[in-house]
Amino acid sequence: MSQNHYQILGVAPTATAREIKLAYKQLAIKYHPDKHQGSPLYEDLFKAVAAAYQVLGDANRRAQYDFQLQVAARRAEEARRQQQFRNQGQRVYGVPMPPPAAPVRTRRPAGSFERHYRPRPKQRARFTRRDLRLILLLVGAIALFVLSVRVSMYRITAASNYQRGLAAYARHEWSGAHSFFSEALQFRPDYADALRRRGEIEELFYHNPTAAIADYQAALAQTTAPARRAQLLVRLSLCYRALQRPDQVEVFAGQALRQDSTLARARLLHGEALLFTHRYAAAHRDFTAGLRHAPGEPAYLAARLLLYRGLASYKTQDLRAARADYWQVLATFPRYGQVYFLLGRIAQQEGNPREACEFFRRAVVQGYGFAQRVRDEVCPTP
Repeated sequence: MSQNHYQILGVAPTATAREIKLAYKQLAIKYHPDKHQGSPLYEDLFKAVAAAYQVLGDANRRAQYDFQLQVAARRAEEARRQQQFRNQGQRVYGVPMPPPAAPVRTRRPAGSFERHYRPRPKQRARFTRRDLRLILLLVGAIALFVLSVRVSMYRITAASNYQRGLAAYARHEWSGAHSFFSEALQFRPDYADALRRRGEIEELFYHNPTAAIADYQAALAQTTAPARRAQLLVRLSLCYRALQRPDQVEVFAGQALRQDSTLARARLLHGEALLFTHRYAAAHRDFTAGLRHAPGEPAYLAARLLLYRGLASYKTQDLRAARADYWQVLATFPRYGQVYFLLGRIAQQEGNPREACEFFRRAVVQGYGFAQRVRDEVCPTP
């Protein structure tokens, strides 16, 4: 590496965190690709500055990086000293060796009669099956070791990025959390928790149900626990409801109920799908079953179950049951304008225009704008 992170940011190794942050901001503005018509050169410079600040901006990572720089400097110094050192008895090429202190006496070469040559037969190397098995076993062991190390490192990196994403998620930093979850999935594509969290950000904060559906389905393929599968199926149903696909809502909400029949939210979603496809009796049964499991849920969920059950009763001409459900909703949420409007519709069905107009008036007062048009059509002007 020709430049280390300190050289990229243009600061000394002793610079404070504030100086590093200031240098990063200045260089990020200077090298931002948008200021240079998307030049690849400035894009690379911008990425290098961002990578340097990601290391030096974090105290723990900076400490590790400083330690690595110190180790590299010590190794370079050791290599330099070894290059300078030479053993005094080492042979130097190009310089003649000194003559021996005394002549070496040798006997005369032996004659042909003294030399007895015995030819040695050439032995051909034999490669056996045992040798092949040993080689294959060694290669397999090395490959398995490398693969296990790689998988372990990927899992550790993915877990680290996931934890950082959870911290950003808790601080409501949705963009940062989404980036960390995406990085975790690059190292471990089957990370179900990261897929679920990224899907929640796509659904609830980016309002992109299509991307959320892809993440939820990938997480569902890696999840075996019935309770967790049921929660993922509920989230899929909510995404398809946002896409106005009641057929898919019915499918996934039904699968969630097969995993956990006590989910009041799944009952609500399944009943909504049945209600919107004009199966009012079946929808009424779903809403009633959901209300049995609603005491531990938020109050608004029970109110929605009562509201939709009242609508199902209204569609089947059970006006008394519909009115009872609507009044229960108003007991919890007295400023719910839509409920006053629905009570006005019941009064219309019963042939009581005075009471209907009064409920329409209350709905308008509570801010339910649709009631104003209906009131103007059916109610006389005072």
